[in-house]
Amino acid sequence: MNLKKIIIGIISLIYLSGCAQNTALLGPAYTFATSGNVYQAGLTYGGNAIITQTTGKTAAQNFKEALTPKAMDTQFQKLVKKNIIKTRKKLNLSNQ
Repeated sequence: MNLKKIIIGIISLIYLSGCAQNTALLGPAYTFATSGNVYQAGLTYGGNAIITQTTGKTAAQNFKEALTPKAMDTQFQKLVKKNIIKTRKKLNLSNQ
C-alpha cells in the first residue's frame, strides 16, 4: 500500500512539476495559509497579475533580467550586480 502511494506520488510529481512554476496563485495561497491575511494575499496576486500583464514576464523573470550586466551599465552597477550574483551563489539561493 505504501509503495503504491510512493509510486503514484513520484509519477504525479513528474507530470505536474511544470504546472507549479507557472501558477501565479501559488505564492498568495501560501501567504494566506501562513498569515491568514486575505488582503495581503489578494494584493500579492493582483501585483503579480499586473506585472505579468504589462511586461509579459513574471516578476522573477524581470528581477533576473535586471540583475544581468549590460554593456551600458556603469562600473558601479556592474560591480553591484556581480556581487549580488556572487552572494546568491554563496548562500545557495541561485535556484530560488
